[in-house]
Amino acid sequence: MRTKRRGFTLVELLVVIAIIGILIALLLPAVQAAREAARRSQCNNNLKQLGLGFHNYHDVYNTLMVGAYSCCWGTWKVSMLPYIEQRALFDKYYMVKFDPPDTTGEYRYGGSRNTPVTTTRIPGFECPSDRPHAPIGSIWSHNYAVNYGNTTYSQATFNGVTFLGAPFRTVWGNGDTTGSFKFAGIYDGLSNTMLAAEVLVGTGTDLRGFSWWGDACGFETYQGPNSAIPDRIYTAGYCVNTPEQNLPCAVTDGSNPTMFGSRSRHPGGVQTVLGDGAARFISETIDINTWRALSTTRGSESLSQF
Repeated sequence: MRTKRRGFTLVELLVVIAIIGILIALLLPAVQAAREAARRSQCNNNLKQLGLGFHNYHDVYNTLMVGAYSCCWGTWKVSMLPYIEQRALFDKYYMVKFDPPDTTGEYRYGGSRNTPVTTTRIPGFECPSDRPHAPIGSIWSHNYAVNYGNTTYSQATFNGVTFLGAPFRTVWGNGDTTGSFKFAGIYDGLSNTMLAAEVLVGTGTDLRGFSWWGDACGFETYQGPNSAIPDRIYTAGYCVNTPEQNLPCAVTDGSNPTMFGSRSRHPGGVQTVLGDGAARFISETIDINTWRALSTTRGSESLSQF
């Protein structure tokens, strides 16, 4: 006696397909969340390594490195290279320090002497949650900037907010030795002062994250983390306003000087590293006064939880 085989009906097949679709729909966000958690962990580790690098540099020279030498002749990133296992790149870079001054341009970040370094992607300077970008030629932008304090790039009082010191600054000429700071000069305490934080790289010709360039090598805390307040760049071609990508930008004017906020692709906040070497995720809802206090070196502020 033959047994009649029964296959799937069309309705049953559609139900199975629908169930599989629902399971995939549930699975994809979980996979994406897991991938972002891994990327965030790698970004946190990068900042930990930078924190160790700052301390190792300070152990050798008894000071932190200069934030930048004017616009174009080297930033803290060059000094950091030997401390993130990039000694070979450090040895190739010629940082002028104005002694003697470079009148040819070949020693700028885009000059012939230094482009073998600046056209190299350096994983220790990149957050994997962002995407790579090279706005000028093949020179790469990166995702970490050092702390220039609680006002603007010029480190002056702004809109009633008094500048209260920062661990880094730009020096502008030969003989200017005030750009380096000792840990002992961070009077607010290393555990209460940020050394570096995340920034996003721009799009097109935007120079956000272009931290071989002096202006973009630092961040300021006048804006909160991931703020809707635009960054300010002095040239329209370098300032591509894309607020939908967390990159609002406007050109500087008489009442709004150069300013770069801390931004990230991580949901809810930004990664930072403090003076004691601790890497911390700071919520974008942090009280603005606490955020600014974390960037000052001599504010004597009383910090709430962060």
